[in-house]
Amino acid sequence: MAFSSKRTLLVIDDEKVFCNSVREYLESERLEVLAAHTAAKGLDACSARKIDIVLLDQKLPDAEGHALAPAILERNELTKIIFITAFPSFENAVKAVRLGVHDYLSKPFDPGALKLTVENALRTLDLEKVEQLQNYVREKERKEAVIIGASSGMAEVRHIAASASAIGSPVLVTGETGTGKTLVAQAIHYGSSLAKAPFISINCAALPENLIESELFGYEKGAFTGANGTKRGLIEMADGGTLFLDEIGEMPLHLQSKLLGVIEEQSMRRIGGTAVFPVQVRFLAATNSDLENNLGKTFRKDLYFRLSVVHIHIPPLRERSEDLADLCPHLVSQIAQGRTVRVADEDLAVLKKYDWPGNVRELKNILERSIFLQHGAELHPAEFLPAGRQRQGTGNDNRERPGPIKTLQESERENIRSALSQLSGNLTQTAKALGISLSTLKRKISEYGLK
Repeated sequence: MAFSSKRTLLVIDDEKVFCNSVREYLESERLEVLAAHTAAKGLDACSARKIDIVLLDQKLPDAEGHALAPAILERNELTKIIFITAFPSFENAVKAVRLGVHDYLSKPFDPGALKLTVENALRTLDLEKVEQLQNYVREKERKEAVIIGASSGMAEVRHIAASASAIGSPVLVTGETGTGKTLVAQAIHYGSSLAKAPFISINCAALPENLIESELFGYEKGAFTGANGTKRGLIEMADGGTLFLDEIGEMPLHLQSKLLGVIEEQSMRRIGGTAVFPVQVRFLAATNSDLENNLGKTFRKDLYFRLSVVHIHIPPLRERSEDLADLCPHLVSQIAQGRTVRVADEDLAVLKKYDWPGNVRELKNILERSIFLQHGAELHPAEFLPAGRQRQGTGNDNRERPGPIKTLQESERENIRSALSQLSGNLTQTAKALGISLSTLKRKISEYGLK
């Protein structure tokens, strides 16, 4: 039997021959089989360790199986009880189900039936484990989907995101790399009526062009070489929930028209398939590029206007340094794993003068480095800042002088150049730090004439 991890099965039956037969038939590297011949010993076993499946006899020397089942589930509500009886009846079966029993077998039974019943119980346990993990991830994302910052720019982001949560229209989130576009998308999803539905995301810049289509739309068996089975796409998996398309500007043109059709028609077809599936999906998208300047060139106008029904722009961290007072303790609490630490006041003042080319992502990386490399209650992350990137003040009051406004392309070029410089030209590390694919980084380097 193919199980994801070793499980434990307990047979509670006063017939020792039967218990030994079950052990010989079912025990394997994946399944440990234990035996108890009385109700009392069975409960002791369930109290002493985690029992995944219990084969429970109806008639025991010291108790009825029906009376024992609730006590077993009190010790572990996830335990799957398979009721075994030599006196089957409809009333007993109904009573067992009402008590939370997973399945019901009548003696004598075929060994194959026992094996199938146990496999079904184990499969249910595996599915419940997956669901538990999904719920854990969903709850973790929900708790972390908090838009931090007291600046006017972030107050506006919070206001629009809250308003967007109340409607089902598509949302386009723009901002430089590392500003928190994914977090804003999660805040919109978890603040909406779809909070308990799936939140599926895909980074359009992280996948080769030939894989994006199959990831989004799935495929039927035989659709292309290597399609040995049917695969559901992310759009189909997000049905009833939200699909977040990160770096939407990197999506190939021919897929943009196909995506537009899904948004407009609320239906899709797998690659190589003929059946059309209705889908109810809320679409959120994000980009760090200037889509408006690329309309009609690398990005479709109709798709842009459809996605940007609601537009949220996240200002870069250098334009809202006052938010560092709230961001630092928030990020430290996420990273510190229970340690009671804080950023020293003098370091916070230095952080406010840094221009943060990598935005909040860079701040989080520097705080994480400080937490793991420094000791004591006070952190000094300013020690890890690269030299030469402090903003210059004016006069004696150290107020910042507003510089000329840069275009998004100029800011992107400078951000990439700075990252390459900080990481000694290592393309792989630079792409990872910027949150883009290696192929996208190489294209940007060539586009901006960087070395």
